[in-house]
Amino acid sequence: MSKEDKLSSKGLRVADFVQSGEGQEAAIDRGHGIFESRGVGNSYLVTTAEGDVLVNAGTLGDARIGRDRFAKVSSAPIRKIVLTQSHANQYGGLEAYKTPDNEVIAHHIYPEDRRYSKALDAHYRRGSRRIFGQITGRSDAIVPTQEVMPDFLIDAHHAFALGGRRFELIWTPGGETRSALIVWLPDDKVAIVGNLFGPLFGNHPNLNTMRGDKPRSAEAFIASISIVRALEPQMILTGHEAIIGGDHIRTETTRIIDAVQWVLDRTMEGMNAGIDLRTLMREIRTPPELTLTEEYGKVAWNVRAIWHEYSGWFDPARGTTELYGVPPASVAPALAELAGGADRIVARARDFVEEGRPLEALHLLDIALEAEPDSADGREAKRAALERLLEQSGGSNLWERMWIAAALRDLD
Repeated sequence: MSKEDKLSSKGLRVADFVQSGEGQEAAIDRGHGIFESRGVGNSYLVTTAEGDVLVNAGTLGDARIGRDRFAKVSSAPIRKIVLTQSHANQYGGLEAYKTPDNEVIAHHIYPEDRRYSKALDAHYRRGSRRIFGQITGRSDAIVPTQEVMPDFLIDAHHAFALGGRRFELIWTPGGETRSALIVWLPDDKVAIVGNLFGPLFGNHPNLNTMRGDKPRSAEAFIASISIVRALEPQMILTGHEAIIGGDHIRTETTRIIDAVQWVLDRTMEGMNAGIDLRTLMREIRTPPELTLTEEYGKVAWNVRAIWHEYSGWFDPARGTTELYGVPPASVAPALAELAGGADRIVARARDFVEEGRPLEALHLLDIALEAEPDSADGREAKRAALERLLEQSGGSNLWERMWIAAALRDLD
């Protein structure tokens, strides 16, 4: 892969899934009268003899295209729209499907999720664009032009029948938002789960994203995946892919549950033993039989998320200054002066890069560039350190690769 490719989303499965709707000419027939329209988040049309049920509207751009795809497979009206969570790739296209004659259903926490999302819109959007900007396209194709709120809010469980089909909605708060739920079709043994597993099945969940989100609970995630496993589905339709086969699903959901439980247990053991957070991030690794991919979430990040879930923001290992608003950068000019100038710090950072220690180099370069922000040598050294870090990481994790790519763009 070329250097340019490593700084793009090329070859990342998450990006491929998000962009898989481009060029899709027709809805995909998933059997059982279920049709799929791909996009930033997939939408599913479940057909019945008395009208259809739409699971997730997708983004606004997705919905404008998906509506036409679905019209080619069913002329029946959409009677109900179910939202599996409160992210824009589920609700963004509601206005394209909502009519006075249909009903939008969500979990009762959904309005609360939307309230805080709107209150922090600039913050969340800034973080999301930094990671996903070149993957999802323009913001005006994602977010709605008008807010469409649910007509009916459920608690832990809600069942209904339509056209001879049975539907069960089950709350799974371990998903990407606390209002997450799944749609269970008991007669077909099909579970439509949205992004309960994240965008990739068999990947470590991302319990606390760097774009800015409310932290997600490891324990709630395990409990929610256990709910899906207990249903014994023959097919799972996620926000991006179809997982088929009862034995395969049982084996993989068990491995996901056991892997996250293992990380949770080891993190708690380490906390009780008085081991500091960064040591635990470096040392906790799942055994081979519990290995999940780390293309979206990572074990080290989940260790940190678990630590903060149970222990809060204060990290004793960082000492007294962690309690105050004066950052380490405040002493950067003094450190540069003591070192004989920022140039000497940059030179040592270059040595770290040559030694294959880019993170140590970046620690030093943060000091040097805080002391002398216009240092061309400092910026070039930082570029070299970031490129070495990307090389060492393999560039397979979406968040890591796109963050480093954005940091390199910042240098320009």
